[in-house]
Amino acid sequence: MTLKTVLLGACSALAFAGMASAETLTIATVNNGDMVRMQSLTSEFTKANPDIQVEWVTLEENVLRERVTTDIAAGGGQYDIVTIGNYEVPIWAKQKWLLPLEGLGDKYDMDDLLPAIRGGLSMDGKLYAAPFYGESAMIMYRKDLFEKAGLTMPEKPTWEFIADAARKTTDRKADISGMCLRGKAGWGENMAFVSALNNSFGGRWFDEQWKPQFDQPEWKAALQFYADLMKDAGPSGASSNGFNENLTLFQQGKCGMWIDATVAASFVSNPKDSKVADQVGYAMFPNKEGIDNHGKWLWSWNLAVPASSKKAESAQKFISWATSKEYTALVASKEGWANVPPGTRTSLYKNEEYTKAAPFAAPTLAAMDAADITKPTVKPVPYTGGQFVAIPEFQALGTTVGQLFSAVIAGQSTVDDALAAAQATATRDMTRAGYIK
Repeated sequence: MTLKTVLLGACSALAFAGMASAETLTIATVNNGDMVRMQSLTSEFTKANPDIQVEWVTLEENVLRERVTTDIAAGGGQYDIVTIGNYEVPIWAKQKWLLPLEGLGDKYDMDDLLPAIRGGLSMDGKLYAAPFYGESAMIMYRKDLFEKAGLTMPEKPTWEFIADAARKTTDRKADISGMCLRGKAGWGENMAFVSALNNSFGGRWFDEQWKPQFDQPEWKAALQFYADLMKDAGPSGASSNGFNENLTLFQQGKCGMWIDATVAASFVSNPKDSKVADQVGYAMFPNKEGIDNHGKWLWSWNLAVPASSKKAESAQKFISWATSKEYTALVASKEGWANVPPGTRTSLYKNEEYTKAAPFAAPTLAAMDAADITKPTVKPVPYTGGQFVAIPEFQALGTTVGQLFSAVIAGQSTVDDALAAAQATATRDMTRAGYIK
């Protein structure tokens, strides 16, 4: 055996030993475009941190929530980093299911985080999740179809105008639906939109004594409006469409309008993916005429460390990288400024390169600034949250109600029957949980 062979063998053994000693982080995330992009850039992190490897578990939104909630509540330790929303963070932090993020490093610049986003992820002055992207909701619409129909989008459109415009831009022969909206059941799927819609109609989930309000006229008006609009101007199979399905439809030129999360704007305006990229306009989430409420949708997808993880130091190192200003610059260098994760940092909206490249930057920030989740409704309520109710019971209750409302869109139930069932279910659940005395 030559000296060269011995040296090569030794080097190989050392390399193998280094790989074997590397810590592997298991990260659970949602299959949204920004998260998929993060996975493709992970090699940049592992290159700079060869002692850390990353394994991804990428799931559809409803499945992600179910699996992560089950694991973290049981202290299963299956994941080292979880992707969760600003609904879960304060609830889980209070349950001590999450570790505070105190190891993000001196360069992280936590004060740069948008105050509304940071506040929703903090408890007792400590950050329990770092925002990967933030969003409100707005209208994305086809300017060419509006021009063809002789329509001009108002600065602050009402639902009455939007419904009329949706019907006028629907062209069944050309396979164009005037309106695409979430219909897939789930508290974070169809109920995100429907709850915001109900807010804008002057409705609320519960009154000040936690009595469910599905038997009130505001809910009847909102749900009937939604059902009629989807019947007249929605795509076929709308009851199965969530965020990703509607995104695909819009990119393919099959939607006249889509009202959904502001984070979608970079995907519908990207000519690599969208056939209608040069025809997209943006407008504020509608209100019902005479009611000053534009939905109050405010959301962020965040990275957090379960208390059951044994790799907290490495996990926080990854979170610091993935939610930093440097990561934003990395995405910009690879994909362009218009495609960076939005809605988390003040500095992004002061960056002229971003605001010049992203025509949706200003309406996104305006929508987020307008979403006061401490006062989500016209009438007083005992809860916070815009498109959700920030109580632990909402995850199950919201999904059950979402199934009832999805059945209406599918033509399997009536508005009256769905509302009656929602009222009965919510009253039973809230009584059992002790909210209703």
